[in-house]
Amino acid sequence: MGKLIGKIAAVEKNPTTIDDFYFWTDKNIILNPFDVVKVEHISKSITYGVIEEISHITDAASFLSSFISNDFGNVDSISYTNRIGMNYVKAKVIANSSNIYTPVHDGCKVSLADKKDVEYALGLSNIKNPLPCGFLEMYDGADKIQLPVHFNSNFIIGPEGAHLNISGISGLASKTSYAMFLIKAIQQTYLLKEKQKAKERDTKDSVAFVVLNVKGRDLLALDEKNDKLSDKDKKIYEMLNISCNPLENVKFLYPYSSKNESNTYADSEDIQEQIEMKKAFKYKYIYENDKTKLEMMFSNIDDSSQTMESILTFISNDQGKFNNIRYWNEFLEILKEYCQKGATSDKEISVQSWRKFNRIVKTAINSNKSIFANRTDENQSEIRIEDMIKEIKKNEIIVVDIAKLDENMQAFVFGDVIQSIYQLKLGQLSMREDIPQKIIVFIDELNKYASKDAPKDSPILKSIIDITERGRSLGIILFSAEQFKSAIHDRVKGNCSSHAYGRTNAIEIAKNDYKYIPHVYQGMMTRLKQGEYIVQNPIFSSLLNLKFPNPVYKQYKNG
Repeated sequence: MGKLIGKIAAVEKNPTTIDDFYFWTDKNIILNPFDVVKVEHISKSITYGVIEEISHITDAASFLSSFISNDFGNVDSISYTNRIGMNYVKAKVIANSSNIYTPVHDGCKVSLADKKDVEYALGLSNIKNPLPCGFLEMYDGADKIQLPVHFNSNFIIGPEGAHLNISGISGLASKTSYAMFLIKAIQQTYLLKEKQKAKERDTKDSVAFVVLNVKGRDLLALDEKNDKLSDKDKKIYEMLNISCNPLENVKFLYPYSSKNESNTYADSEDIQEQIEMKKAFKYKYIYENDKTKLEMMFSNIDDSSQTMESILTFISNDQGKFNNIRYWNEFLEILKEYCQKGATSDKEISVQSWRKFNRIVKTAINSNKSIFANRTDENQSEIRIEDMIKEIKKNEIIVVDIAKLDENMQAFVFGDVIQSIYQLKLGQLSMREDIPQKIIVFIDELNKYASKDAPKDSPILKSIIDITERGRSLGIILFSAEQFKSAIHDRVKGNCSSHAYGRTNAIEIAKNDYKYIPHVYQGMMTRLKQGEYIVQNPIFSSLLNLKFPNPVYKQYKNG
């Protein structure tokens, strides 16, 4: 049965139910929330519970009794008769070995669970399509157990369920590191499938990744080994059956920079070395090809009257004086003309609307002149993001660097990436037969693009909602991260099948998004350590407190 630690206590005020039970235990036994226990039940079955709350009680009737018994508040007094005390524990029922869910009976023995018990109780055994997602540590001392945990990949990258949202305070929750840990696991799984060429493997089942680097040099060395990985971390990777090699097939897209300015935090020498290895490219936007993307500049602009949309349609259809324009400077000159009174007879679009449009577009283009260029030179590794995504291959990772761009330009590039992937999967960019079946997109700071306060007609918000609601069927999977989950649009987070909660603050956990989480677990969220998450996934019978090792790729310390 395992190590006995107590017995069920069904009392008048706290009866056992089909959902939970209480048991008493010795006050010196160390237990923690998320630990699994097992209880003898009827018909020789076993009921499993996960600990939610632990309380200590004595025979003192009140705080005053305790005060008096210590010589009326003398903290140095020595009691010759110890108070009768014990711990009592509240546990949530998560499984029964015979599917018997009548309440457990008073006096039934409670014991610790072993590895097999934990796997069965939490739904971790016999998982199909296993994908490592971390590991569990349970109990203390000689009773401590450690076991790997796997997602069923069908419930995180489709077709059964899709999309992952990661939340937590910046710098403490390791959101990017956890996303890259999962991407490493996914890529390795698919690379092994390629090598094994198993007969039962679906030859069309393939995956690719597009990652946006939004902070410093965080993700600009995914293919370089982490030489500082500790032996402890290496043992964890071995337990999870994941190699300690960095990610493979990585390409880096940097915003084009002139000689007088730099649009990236990466060292120029590193970029040049990557370019020579054909692993890095510099992206630009060309008027003839990218004029339809101008709408992305208005992602945070309220356009309830749809006048901006009318102007965008006017320009993209080459109407009026916008016919036969080839370069951005020509575009700005024509745009300036439309801002003059009497420049157009079009009564549907006012001069004030043209001026508003001009102000937003002119600021964006003039602030990023090197990126909005007249042409690309393939011999200089200059490309358009859309063209790179159009040619994305299975098991490939494309990292798009936007970290040093201003917020509006970051939104513009992100919108371009999302739109390009969407069009590729819809067959609008390419008729290739070898387009990866699934494309996973990772973006940090999701609150910038899909917050509750974003304008309803924002083209980027619409694209993100489309991906979370319909992306699973198209094979577009969103891995997103942000500091505060409560700030994200309900339709976006509501369509994510998996959620990872890192360390956060008391104000955040008071929001409605956390109401379904037990109170004790909420408190734990304010104390979680780096590399630790509370994870929810459809295949798990309870929330899990998971840990994961440090990244396998080179780490930079951003100052």
